[in-house]
Amino acid sequence: MANTSFSSLSFFFCVFLLCHGSMAQLFSQSLNLWQSPRQGAFRECRFDRLQAHEPLRQVRSQGGLTEYFDEQNEQFLCSGVSVIRRVINPRGLLLPRYHNTPGLVYIIRGSGFAGFAFPGCPETFQQFEQAQGPSQSQQFSDEHQKVHRFQQGDVIALPVGVAHWLYNDGDAPIVAIYVFDTNSNANQLEPRRKEFMLAGANRLAQQYFGDNIFSGFNVQLLSEALDINELTAQRLQSQYEQRGEIILVDHGLQFVKPAVIQQKEQLSYPQGRSQIGRSIGGSLNGLEENFCDHKPIINIEDPNQADEYNPRAGRITHLNSQKFSILNTVQMSATRVDLYQNAILSPSWNINAHSVVYMIQGHAWVQVANNQGQNVFNGLLRSGQLLIIPQNYVVLKKAEREGSQHIAFKTNANSMVSHIAGKNSIFQALPTDVIANAYRISKEEAQNLKTNRGEEFGAFTTKFPPLSYQSFEESASSRKASE
Repeated sequence: MANTSFSSLSFFFCVFLLCHGSMAQLFSQSLNLWQSPRQGAFRECRFDRLQAHEPLRQVRSQGGLTEYFDEQNEQFLCSGVSVIRRVINPRGLLLPRYHNTPGLVYIIRGSGFAGFAFPGCPETFQQFEQAQGPSQSQQFSDEHQKVHRFQQGDVIALPVGVAHWLYNDGDAPIVAIYVFDTNSNANQLEPRRKEFMLAGANRLAQQYFGDNIFSGFNVQLLSEALDINELTAQRLQSQYEQRGEIILVDHGLQFVKPAVIQQKEQLSYPQGRSQIGRSIGGSLNGLEENFCDHKPIINIEDPNQADEYNPRAGRITHLNSQKFSILNTVQMSATRVDLYQNAILSPSWNINAHSVVYMIQGHAWVQVANNQGQNVFNGLLRSGQLLIIPQNYVVLKKAEREGSQHIAFKTNANSMVSHIAGKNSIFQALPTDVIANAYRISKEEAQNLKTNRGEEFGAFTTKFPPLSYQSFEESASSRKASE
């Protein structure tokens, strides 16, 4: 009997270790920085001529607009990314949906609420209506998972297969840029973004882009499975829906809000009726501790969060899995760069990721060089444009007179950058004599090369009078002609 009990105990202990190891591997925050959980390019790719991109087409909905970048373009296919830009008008609700690829959303302008439906996580927000009368009994009204307030400068993480929705409760439109990693190993389908809508339809006027997932089921079977009548099942299928994927909520969206926000708004509720939102307490299981408690939104615009700051040149803020743990699941990261007037971003390359650079505001001269020392991009990147910079390609950026702000989405949760000049750079890491012999310059010149930007990191101040973009192009053309 004792042997049997010991054997059973040993068996369950081994199962526990196996499950614990699997969960630890799934939610581990200590991944190898030199490895990337991506499938890589699915065919031979050439990045010999890069170009700035703008949205190729747009689809209007009742409550907003969705703009699509050309995901069939070779640069998007080779880097394994898909990009869209959305505008959600006031009282606009982006209907619930999920994707086969992980993604990051950057809020360019506006504010609102985001909701997620993480599978297996509890509905921790409850709402009650307090009835009038002697008993003052509380009648249950609603419960759902957490909703999160977002604002300008926030990054929202979208894990694979997790349903989400957005709502604009403000007075100004929300403008957001989405970047999806179609080459992620989490995507078991073909390497392109697929959107699975839980409600509505991408159908407006004469345009048709697909129905929601319920449209693929028989009405009778659907009504039986959900225990609803057939008319409601037809409504779920949105057979005659013409509002598009972003709808307008006539009288504003009602839901349980976070406690801090709700306390501010309770004063405006009509007398005789109160709403109570609370988070359910109690012990948490391993899934809740590791996944359900992940924060899906974080701000990257706040100057106080900057990782690198030069009061005369600008600031740089990095967002990786060490700061934002849910990125271990999404396997992407982001960097926001604010360059002041005529400031320069140190020439650098991404060690372990592609970079999708979106210009938020202002203009910047950008040059990119490949492994053969050829210039593959030489142009002015304007507000609203996007540039894909391949892994290991060297990039140099210089802000125009009004400065520039951009965000770079990276295809690795812990992307690393190697700077050529400045503090902690390649030049500073090399011995002076190596530099002198490599470039056939004197040791004094080599020392200057190491130390001229030695006190600056990332963003550099300009030391030359500003050039016009035209004269810069002319000088490059004349140099090529002389060669």
